[in-house]
Amino acid sequence: MNGNATCHYGQVKFVVCVPDGCADEPLEQLDGRTPLEVAQLPNLTALALRGRVGRAAVIPDGLPPGSDVGNMSIFGYDPVEFHTGRAPIEAAALGLRIADDQVAFRANLVTLGDDGTMVDFAGGHPESEAAAAGIAAVHAATAEQGVYFHPGVQYRHVMVAPADWADAECVPPHDLTGQTAVWPSGAAASRLTSVMEASKDALAGCGLEASHVWLWGQGRQPSMPDFRSQFGAEAALVTAVDLVRGLGVLTDMSVLEVEGATGWYDTNYEGKRDAALGALADGADLVIIHVEATDEAGHAGDVEAKIEALENWDSRILAGLVDGLDQMGDWRLLLLPDHATPLALRTHTPDPVPYLLVDSRTDGPGGTYSEAGVAGEAVVPGFELMSSLING
Repeated sequence: MNGNATCHYGQVKFVVCVPDGCADEPLEQLDGRTPLEVAQLPNLTALALRGRVGRAAVIPDGLPPGSDVGNMSIFGYDPVEFHTGRAPIEAAALGLRIADDQVAFRANLVTLGDDGTMVDFAGGHPESEAAAAGIAAVHAATAEQGVYFHPGVQYRHVMVAPADWADAECVPPHDLTGQTAVWPSGAAASRLTSVMEASKDALAGCGLEASHVWLWGQGRQPSMPDFRSQFGAEAALVTAVDLVRGLGVLTDMSVLEVEGATGWYDTNYEGKRDAALGALADGADLVIIHVEATDEAGHAGDVEAKIEALENWDSRILAGLVDGLDQMGDWRLLLLPDHATPLALRTHTPDPVPYLLVDSRTDGPGGTYSEAGVAGEAVVPGFELMSSLING
């Protein structure tokens, strides 16, 4: 338990901004620069000049470079201690409690080509209602195998299976884009493959671009201390992604619903900003704002979309957010991604990412918020930044 678990923060408000996967690598088509260096980000630039920049290892050595691990770090929890897998976190977001004799899997709707290539790890980004119908069809087709499917958001869903089904190596579908799909291996592989193959026929008549369900990210549900006992702060969360929402549920945060928050390029940036400010005005000490768009652009290899998503962060969240915080009084802000999603690779990497800490009361040394701008900084463990934010 954090030593300040009973402290009272008075009028100081805390905000954590998570532009998912925004860190990148230099690109030839950007003249050797990254999207962070090319995008027009006047508000972020101004914040960096009055704050402190650095590098954070949000992905500890030996753990997969996923949003589950990275966001757990950002929330202030050491993934080495608390991470048990991706799917059980998402299951918590759906209100599922995984029994001791069960394991949860992430179930992506994906599109495989006739040659076995992973054409689209997101199955055409279906609307959630249409996706739910597809998942219901898969559930009906596979229920006799002792598994249970639960619909989530767009292409992201959950399957619950007997605990011994966890004994398999499963490759994340976003690591396979444009490549021959690598199916599960290990003791439980035949059972997983049977379900995945059965999903093809079940989905065929559902009118979706998705051809299969892809199973991965398995694990048992973790036990995490609530955020208030850990940090002494009442916290709220704004996100459209079940994985991140699940971390909020597991740590007993107030998870806010925002109309038009999609987890895609068209998400409601202003709605997320306003919900965060509203939560702080209503008494929350801290709010986390998560936006997925930069990560989706990275997976798609879409340079223009990633730059646009960064500029949306700047003009549609940060501008109004800082003004709103100033009206409330003193505040501190932390901004960093949960991992890098380089456009050239179209998947996550475990490399340290740039972070920014700003205190409205005290100017920092100033700096440039970009990969190159923090290249010379010492790397700090990502999970320690929440304490740095709250305790100074």
